[in-house]
Amino acid sequence: MIEQLKRPLVLWVLFVLTLLLTYSFSLIREQWGLTLLDSITSPSDSRGLIGSFTQEQIMVHVWTTAVVDVAYPLAYGLFFAGTALCFFGRFGLYLALPAFTVIPVDLIEGVVQVLGLLGTVDLLDWKAILTPAKFILFFAAMGIAMLGWVVWLVTKIKAMF
Repeated sequence: MIEQLKRPLVLWVLFVLTLLLTYSFSLIREQWGLTLLDSITSPSDSRGLIGSFTQEQIMVHVWTTAVVDVAYPLAYGLFFAGTALCFFGRFGLYLALPAFTVIPVDLIEGVVQVLGLLGTVDLLDWKAILTPAKFILFFAAMGIAMLGWVVWLVTKIKAMF
């Protein structure tokens, strides 16, 4: 699987999928007037937000988290990991670690949110750790991927001259 992530077609598919899923969150937020729990780190703020939702908003948020926000970390996480693996040679696997790690962190955060939205189990205190960890890992992985693409582009431009 590691070798497959480095293939250009796979990277392009993951990139396009990441863009489409990112845009879908905006559409969902606008359509149902939702503030998504994914950006909220405070457990008490998360509980307050859930308490302010209508039943329809709760169900939309549950489905968004269970479907879109499962595909999303897989798409962006594998894209960032594949980029690190592709562009950083023997160090690629080490530099892909934040991308590989953010996937389960984001998925666990989603489970915590769905349980809180449904009122099944209140594990929202975990958001105080999971959400900041997700953002730290996400931005680290994105920065590594961006650096890889910049180095690749500079190398291509230099080769032209």
